[in-house]
Amino acid sequence: MRRYALLAAAAIAFCMAAYFGISYVTHGQYIETTDDAYIKADTAAIAPRISGHVAKVLVADNQSVRAGDVLVSIDDADYRAAQEQARAAVASKAAGLTGVEANVKLEQKLIEAKVAAVDSAVALQKLAAADLERARELRANGSGSSQALDAAVAAAAQADAAVQSAIADLAAERERLMVLESARAQAQAELDAANAALKQADLNLSYTLVRAPFDGVVGAKTVQDGQYVRAGAQMLAVVRLPDVYVIANFKETQAGEMRRGQEVSIKVDAFPDIKLTGRIDSFSPSTGSEFSLLPPENATGNFTKIVQRLPVKVVLEGDASLRALLRPGMSVLVSVDTRGEGEGLAATLAPAPRPVEAAGP
Repeated sequence: MRRYALLAAAAIAFCMAAYFGISYVTHGQYIETTDDAYIKADTAAIAPRISGHVAKVLVADNQSVRAGDVLVSIDDADYRAAQEQARAAVASKAAGLTGVEANVKLEQKLIEAKVAAVDSAVALQKLAAADLERARELRANGSGSSQALDAAVAAAAQADAAVQSAIADLAAERERLMVLESARAQAQAELDAANAALKQADLNLSYTLVRAPFDGVVGAKTVQDGQYVRAGAQMLAVVRLPDVYVIANFKETQAGEMRRGQEVSIKVDAFPDIKLTGRIDSFSPSTGSEFSLLPPENATGNFTKIVQRLPVKVVLEGDASLRALLRPGMSVLVSVDTRGEGEGLAATLAPAPRPVEAAGP
């Protein structure tokens, strides 16, 4: 009887060994597994762009929000006053520019009049020169008097002086126009600066409403009504749910046969009866130790080789209702079937497609 029991036990052991051996040869040797894996999700730390007292917190802990929803409103009285002041400055600068432009146009008209005055003075100068020439001829042949010649000489000199005066007046008006053009440029610059200040005031006023950057769930809320907040200080966080993924830290000795697109089996510790599937999305550009606060310095006298781990991003597939149960930080068990074809580690170095630049106006 005992002999039969031993034979049976041996047969069972042989069958189990054969089963596991065949399973390993046909399937198991191609599976890479790690329990150093966690659920992750994109998280945005929400901080105000301006300082001020919180007027109202419009969300609660763990509340779902949509992109663009107002999360926190900051008292906007000071920023509305600054906006009105900026608008008044724009109106003042615009009026100043309008006055300078009116003076420029008036000066241009005056220059046109001065040009006409120069032309008139030159014409009178030519007439006086002709009269002087005739008076000299008449005096030479005895037909004219000395008094007439003296009058012609005086008239010619007066006409020359009038031309010089008209030219000087024209030059002065043109200098004044140059001054007004400079004043117009300065007034335009001041108006542009005032418009920029108004735009900044408008932005600051819009920043009093802190909005959600994307769909997700509110967490880590530390802000309260009436609290004074500073620009850049975190008030809460928005976690992009249910768009979660898995970061699995595989040993470097496991990653050699892994490829993008390979199938992944995922078991979540919190839900042992639920089996999720996914695919390898990408590989980290370096091992985790390289991104640590104090990267290892191996060029020292004491060196101990430690197997490094490479973070691998896995995107989930399947029923979205199952993914909705997951939360960042949950521990998972990840198994990769390396028999699948795909892109290897070198694909991480492939250049990303360049974004299409928007056409100009």
